[in-house]
Amino acid sequence: MKISRRALMTGAIAVPTTAAATTWLLAESGKHGSSEIAIVTDNGKRLITANGLPDHASGDFPNWHDPVPLRPQKHKLEMSMTPVAAEKPVPLLMWLFGVAVNGVPFDPSGPFWNADGHSGWQFEVLHPANSVALGIDCNRAHTQGRGAYHYHGLPTGLLWNLAVLTPDNPMHLLGYAADGFPIYGPECPGDPTDVKSTTRRLRSSYRLRLGKRKDGPKGRFDGMFVEDFEYVPGHGDLDECNGRTGPTPEFPKGTYYYVLTDEFPFVPRLFHGTPDPSFRHGPPPGVSPPLPSELKKYQGKE
Repeated sequence: MKISRRALMTGAIAVPTTAAATTWLLAESGKHGSSEIAIVTDNGKRLITANGLPDHASGDFPNWHDPVPLRPQKHKLEMSMTPVAAEKPVPLLMWLFGVAVNGVPFDPSGPFWNADGHSGWQFEVLHPANSVALGIDCNRAHTQGRGAYHYHGLPTGLLWNLAVLTPDNPMHLLGYAADGFPIYGPECPGDPTDVKSTTRRLRSSYRLRLGKRKDGPKGRFDGMFVEDFEYVPGHGDLDECNGRTGPTPEFPKGTYYYVLTDEFPFVPRLFHGTPDPSFRHGPPPGVSPPLPSELKKYQGKE
Protein backbone atom coordinates (compact mmCIF):
# COMPACT_ATOMS: atom_id res chain seq x y z
CA MET A 1 0.00 0.00 0.00
CA LYS A 2 1.37 3.40 -1.00
CA ILE A 3 1.09 5.97 1.80
CA SER A 4 1.35 9.67 1.09
CA ARG A 5 4.01 11.73 2.81
CA ARG A 6 1.29 14.02 4.17
CA ALA A 7 -0.58 11.13 5.77
CA LEU A 8 2.64 9.74 7.17
CA MET A 9 3.70 12.98 8.84
CA THR A 10 0.28 13.97 10.19
CA GLY A 11 -0.63 10.58 11.57
CA ALA A 12 -3.65 10.58 9.27
CA ILE A 13 -3.17 6.88 8.62
CA ALA A 14 -5.08 4.46 10.83
CA VAL A 15 -2.59 4.15 13.64
CA PRO A 16 -3.70 3.65 17.25
CA THR A 17 -2.38 6.34 19.59
CA THR A 18 -2.17 4.10 22.63
CA ALA A 19 0.01 1.40 21.14
CA ALA A 20 3.04 1.89 18.92
CA ALA A 21 2.73 1.20 15.20
CA THR A 22 5.35 1.78 12.53
CA THR A 23 5.10 2.78 8.89
CA TRP A 24 8.09 3.14 6.59
CA LEU A 25 8.56 5.55 3.73
CA LEU A 26 11.45 4.68 1.41
CA ALA A 27 12.44 7.39 -1.03
CA GLU A 28 14.33 6.91 -4.26
CA SER A 29 17.89 5.77 -3.88
CA GLY A 30 20.54 8.46 -4.38
CA LYS A 31 24.31 8.44 -4.63
CA HIS A 32 24.58 8.11 -0.84
CA GLY A 33 21.86 5.46 -0.45
CA SER A 34 18.10 5.47 0.13
CA SER A 35 16.35 8.04 2.28
CA GLU A 36 14.56 6.22 5.09
CA ILE A 37 12.09 7.56 7.61
CA ALA A 38 9.82 5.81 10.09
CA ILE A 39 6.95 7.45 11.96
CA VAL A 40 5.46 6.02 15.13
CA THR A 41 2.55 7.63 16.95
CA ASP A 42 2.32 6.51 20.54
CA ASN A 43 0.55 8.02 23.57
CA GLY A 44 0.29 11.49 22.08
CA LYS A 45 3.86 11.53 20.76
CA ARG A 46 5.12 11.58 17.19
CA LEU A 47 8.33 9.52 17.11
CA ILE A 48 10.56 9.87 14.06
CA THR A 49 13.46 7.64 13.13
CA ALA A 50 15.41 8.56 10.01
CA ASN A 51 18.79 8.07 8.39
CA GLY A 52 18.92 11.74 7.38
CA LEU A 53 19.73 11.09 3.71
CA PRO A 54 18.01 13.51 1.32
CA ASP A 55 15.50 12.18 -1.21
CA HIS A 56 16.80 14.60 -3.83
CA ALA A 57 20.09 15.62 -5.44
CA SER A 58 22.59 17.28 -3.11
CA GLY A 59 25.97 18.97 -3.39
CA ASP A 60 29.18 16.97 -3.56
CA PHE A 61 30.50 16.32 -0.08
CA PRO A 62 33.29 16.52 0.84
CA ASN A 63 34.33 19.58 -1.13
CA TRP A 64 36.80 22.44 -0.85
CA HIS A 65 34.62 24.38 1.59
CA ASP A 66 32.90 21.49 3.36
CA PRO A 67 35.31 18.61 4.13
CA VAL A 68 32.69 16.36 5.78
CA PRO A 69 31.35 13.41 3.69
CA LEU A 70 27.58 12.93 3.70
CA ARG A 71 26.82 9.81 5.74
CA PRO A 72 23.66 8.04 6.98
CA GLN A 73 22.66 9.03 10.49
CA LYS A 74 20.57 7.50 13.26
CA HIS A 75 18.17 10.33 14.00
CA LYS A 76 15.69 9.51 16.76
CA LEU A 77 13.42 12.48 17.39
CA GLU A 78 10.10 12.94 19.12
CA MET A 79 7.60 15.70 19.72
CA SER A 80 4.13 16.17 21.14
CA MET A 81 1.15 15.74 18.82
CA THR A 82 -0.70 18.31 20.96
CA PRO A 83 1.88 21.10 21.39
CA VAL A 84 1.23 23.99 23.74
CA ALA A 85 2.53 27.56 23.45
CA ALA A 86 5.20 28.58 25.94
CA GLU A 87 4.79 31.69 28.10
CA LYS A 88 7.32 33.46 25.88
CA PRO A 89 9.40 32.48 22.82
CA VAL A 90 12.14 29.96 23.54
CA PRO A 91 15.59 30.67 21.98
CA LEU A 92 16.83 28.06 19.52
CA LEU A 93 20.40 28.11 20.87
CA MET A 94 22.29 25.38 18.95
CA TRP A 95 19.42 22.87 18.89
CA LEU A 96 17.90 21.36 15.78
CA PHE A 97 14.82 23.40 14.94
CA GLY A 98 12.86 20.53 13.47
CA VAL A 99 12.79 17.71 10.96
CA ALA A 100 11.54 17.73 7.36
CA VAL A 101 9.08 15.24 5.92
CA ASN A 102 12.01 13.38 4.32
CA GLY A 103 13.85 12.95 7.64
CA VAL A 104 16.49 15.67 7.09
CA PRO A 105 16.80 18.06 10.07
CA PHE A 106 16.35 21.82 9.96
CA ASP A 107 19.41 23.26 11.69
CA PRO A 108 19.84 27.00 10.95
CA SER A 109 22.52 27.85 13.53
CA GLY A 110 26.02 28.85 12.49
CA PRO A 111 29.44 29.33 14.09
CA PHE A 112 30.31 32.28 16.30
CA TRP A 113 32.55 35.23 15.56
CA ASN A 114 36.16 34.50 16.58
CA ALA A 115 34.93 30.99 17.50
CA ASP A 116 33.74 32.50 20.78
CA GLY A 117 30.30 31.34 21.85
CA HIS A 118 30.13 34.21 24.33
CA SER A 119 30.96 36.93 21.79
CA GLY A 120 27.33 37.82 21.18
CA TRP A 121 27.82 37.52 17.41
CA GLN A 122 26.84 34.48 15.37
CA PHE A 123 27.52 34.16 11.64
CA GLU A 124 24.36 33.97 9.53
CA VAL A 125 25.02 30.92 7.36
CA LEU A 126 22.88 32.06 4.42
CA HIS A 127 24.67 35.38 3.96
CA PRO A 128 26.27 34.92 0.49
CA ALA A 129 29.87 35.10 1.70
CA ASN A 130 29.20 32.75 4.60
CA SER A 131 27.34 30.30 2.35
CA VAL A 132 30.40 29.96 0.13
CA ALA A 133 32.75 29.60 3.09
CA LEU A 134 30.57 26.89 4.64
CA GLY A 135 29.92 24.92 1.43
CA ILE A 136 26.15 25.41 1.27
CA ASP A 137 24.58 23.57 -1.69
CA CYS A 138 21.59 24.46 -3.89
CA ASN A 139 19.23 23.09 -1.22
CA ARG A 140 20.56 25.62 1.31
CA ALA A 141 22.09 22.66 3.11
CA HIS A 142 25.46 21.09 3.91
CA THR A 143 27.08 18.53 6.19
CA GLN A 144 28.73 18.75 9.57
CA GLY A 145 29.99 16.61 12.44
CA ARG A 146 29.79 12.96 11.46
CA GLY A 147 28.27 13.68 8.08
CA ALA A 148 24.81 14.92 9.08
CA TYR A 149 23.11 16.67 6.18
CA HIS A 150 20.82 19.49 7.31
CA TYR A 151 18.87 22.45 5.93
CA HIS A 152 19.61 26.09 6.78
CA GLY A 153 16.76 27.48 4.68
CA LEU A 154 14.09 26.59 2.15
CA PRO A 155 14.97 23.09 0.89
CA THR A 156 14.89 23.47 -2.90
CA GLY A 157 15.08 19.78 -3.76
CA LEU A 158 12.38 18.84 -1.27
CA LEU A 159 10.07 21.53 -2.64
CA TRP A 160 10.60 20.18 -6.16
CA ASN A 161 9.49 16.75 -4.95
CA LEU A 162 6.25 17.97 -3.40
CA ALA A 163 2.92 18.20 -5.21
CA VAL A 164 2.03 21.35 -7.12
CA LEU A 165 -0.06 23.77 -5.08
CA THR A 166 -3.75 23.86 -6.02
CA PRO A 167 -6.94 25.23 -4.40
CA ASP A 168 -7.33 21.81 -2.76
CA ASN A 169 -3.64 21.70 -1.76
CA PRO A 170 -2.85 25.36 -0.95
CA MET A 171 0.25 24.90 1.21
CA HIS A 172 3.15 22.49 1.64
CA LEU A 173 3.64 20.69 4.94
CA LEU A 174 7.45 20.63 5.14
CA GLY A 175 7.90 18.99 8.54
CA TYR A 176 7.54 19.46 12.27
CA ALA A 177 9.43 21.60 14.77
CA ALA A 178 10.97 20.31 17.99
CA ASP A 179 8.01 21.66 19.97
CA GLY A 180 5.52 19.71 17.83
CA PHE A 181 4.05 22.56 15.78
CA PRO A 182 3.98 22.01 12.00
CA ILE A 183 6.24 23.76 9.48
CA TYR A 184 4.91 25.09 6.16
CA GLY A 185 6.13 27.35 3.41
CA PRO A 186 6.98 29.33 1.57
CA GLU A 187 3.52 29.82 0.02
CA CYS A 188 0.48 29.92 2.28
CA PRO A 189 -3.05 31.33 2.10
CA GLY A 190 -2.90 35.13 2.20
CA ASP A 191 -5.69 35.31 4.79
CA PRO A 192 -4.59 33.31 7.86
CA THR A 193 -8.23 32.68 8.80
CA ASP A 194 -9.25 31.28 5.40
CA VAL A 195 -7.35 28.30 4.03
CA LYS A 196 -9.11 28.81 0.67
CA SER A 197 -7.90 32.40 0.23
CA THR A 198 -5.40 33.25 -2.51
CA THR A 199 -2.02 31.67 -1.87
CA ARG A 200 1.07 33.88 -1.78
CA ARG A 201 4.64 33.82 -0.55
CA LEU A 202 4.71 35.02 3.05
CA ARG A 203 7.24 37.51 4.38
CA SER A 204 9.01 37.52 7.73
CA SER A 205 8.82 40.56 10.03
CA TYR A 206 12.59 40.84 10.42
CA ARG A 207 14.72 43.50 8.74
CA LEU A 208 18.33 44.67 8.75
CA ARG A 209 19.19 47.12 11.51
CA LEU A 210 20.26 50.60 10.46
CA GLY A 211 23.71 52.03 11.08
CA LYS A 212 26.92 50.42 12.27
CA ARG A 213 27.70 47.76 14.84
CA LYS A 214 28.79 49.37 18.10
CA ASP A 215 30.84 46.43 19.35
CA GLY A 216 32.20 43.15 18.05
CA PRO A 217 32.88 42.97 14.31
CA LYS A 218 33.28 46.30 12.53
CA GLY A 219 31.08 47.69 9.82
CA ARG A 220 27.46 48.30 9.00
CA PHE A 221 24.69 45.82 9.65
CA ASP A 222 24.86 43.87 6.39
CA GLY A 223 23.39 40.48 7.28
CA MET A 224 26.72 38.78 7.92
CA PHE A 225 25.57 38.04 11.47
CA VAL A 226 22.29 36.93 13.03
CA GLU A 227 22.43 39.97 15.31
CA ASP A 228 22.36 42.28 12.26
CA PHE A 229 18.61 41.70 12.08
CA GLU A 230 15.76 42.99 14.22
CA TYR A 231 12.14 41.96 14.60
CA VAL A 232 9.58 44.65 13.78
CA PRO A 233 5.97 43.67 14.59
CA GLY A 234 3.78 44.03 11.52
CA HIS A 235 6.69 44.54 9.13
CA GLY A 236 5.74 41.28 7.40
CA ASP A 237 3.16 38.53 7.72
CA LEU A 238 4.63 36.54 10.59
CA ASP A 239 5.40 36.86 14.28
CA GLU A 240 8.72 36.79 16.14
CA CYS A 241 8.91 33.01 15.79
CA ASN A 242 8.22 33.29 12.04
CA GLY A 243 4.80 31.75 12.46
CA ARG A 244 1.11 32.45 12.72
CA THR A 245 -2.15 30.75 13.69
CA GLY A 246 -4.88 29.50 11.38
CA PRO A 247 -6.43 26.51 9.65
CA THR A 248 -4.35 24.31 7.34
CA PRO A 249 -5.27 21.28 5.22
CA GLU A 250 -3.85 18.98 7.90
CA PHE A 251 -5.33 20.99 10.79
CA PRO A 252 -8.68 22.34 9.53
CA LYS A 253 -9.70 23.47 13.03
CA GLY A 254 -6.60 25.65 13.25
CA THR A 255 -3.13 25.46 14.74
CA TYR A 256 -0.06 27.56 15.27
CA TYR A 257 2.41 26.87 12.46
CA TYR A 258 5.84 28.03 11.36
CA VAL A 259 6.64 29.30 7.87
CA LEU A 260 10.00 29.02 6.12
CA THR A 261 10.73 32.27 4.28
CA ASP A 262 13.00 33.67 1.59
CA GLU A 263 14.37 36.26 3.96
CA PHE A 264 15.85 36.09 7.45
CA PRO A 265 15.29 34.13 9.62
CA PHE A 266 14.74 31.61 6.77
CA VAL A 267 14.25 28.85 9.39
CA PRO A 268 12.91 30.20 12.73
CA ARG A 269 15.34 30.98 15.54
CA LEU A 270 12.71 30.97 18.28
CA PHE A 271 10.28 28.26 19.40
CA HIS A 272 6.63 29.07 20.02
CA GLY A 273 6.41 26.07 22.34
CA THR A 274 8.82 23.98 24.40
CA PRO A 275 11.26 21.89 22.31
CA ASP A 276 11.69 18.21 23.07
CA PRO A 277 15.16 17.31 24.44
CA SER A 278 15.65 14.80 21.60
CA PHE A 279 16.42 17.81 19.38
CA ARG A 280 19.32 18.97 21.56
CA HIS A 281 22.29 19.22 19.26
CA GLY A 282 25.62 20.89 18.69
CA PRO A 283 28.44 21.90 21.02
CA PRO A 284 27.88 22.80 24.69
CA PRO A 285 26.75 26.37 25.49
CA GLY A 286 29.52 28.87 24.86
CA VAL A 287 31.38 26.62 22.44
CA SER A 288 31.37 27.44 18.72
CA PRO A 289 31.23 24.99 15.82
CA PRO A 290 34.46 24.99 13.79
CA LEU A 291 35.12 28.08 11.70
CA PRO A 292 36.20 27.77 8.06
CA SER A 293 39.48 29.52 7.21
CA GLU A 294 37.69 32.38 5.41
CA LEU A 295 35.86 33.35 8.62
CA LYS A 296 38.50 32.66 11.27
CA LYS A 297 40.04 36.12 11.19
CA TYR A 298 37.00 38.08 10.07
CA GLN A 299 36.92 41.45 11.83
CA GLY A 300 34.39 43.29 9.66
CA LYS A 301 34.76 46.25 7.34
CA GLU A 302 34.92 49.91 8.22
